[in-house]
Amino acid sequence: MILNLSKIKTEALLLFCKDLINSYKDKEDLKSYGVDKEIMINFNNIGNDMLKEILKVTYEDKFYLNNRKHYKIKAILDAYNFINQEVSKLLKQGDAFNPSMLYFSMLAVWFKELNKESRSKEYIYFLLYPYGHVYDKLLVEIKNEDFKKLNIKMIELAEKIVYRLDSYSFR
Repeated sequence: MILNLSKIKTEALLLFCKDLINSYKDKEDLKSYGVDKEIMINFNNIGNDMLKEILKVTYEDKFYLNNRKHYKIKAILDAYNFINQEVSKLLKQGDAFNPSMLYFSMLAVWFKELNKESRSKEYIYFLLYPYGHVYDKLLVEIKNEDFKKLNIKMIELAEKIVYRLDSYSFR
């Protein structure tokens, strides 16, 4: 059986992003950076929109667990675990972390920079999303320099992870 490795990696990335969004959804951890409430609302709105779209193109978690022995699902879970391990390697314990900028940047690199799934209509939302506009809002318009540095760190981390995912081999 021939597998579309790009689609498998895309689905794994979307599952990982879904988990990241769910991990911080409706939390206000950004207060420690003195971030405006408006920016927190922006992060949450983007996360909610992305989550809705991710849920449209992925299955429920239970599906992946129940079918984990199926060759395609096994490959998706392997890629998911690869992403998770890369994040763990690159983020040191106790490091500051902005999950919303991380997942957002990972999607931007995958769909915009690497142009993955550009011919797939199921991922059209992620291909057309105005990533640059959001980067402007969440980087240029942020006044807190520490938070801006953290967001830049998340962008750099996302690039490393996504480039490694792109070259990941399932052997």
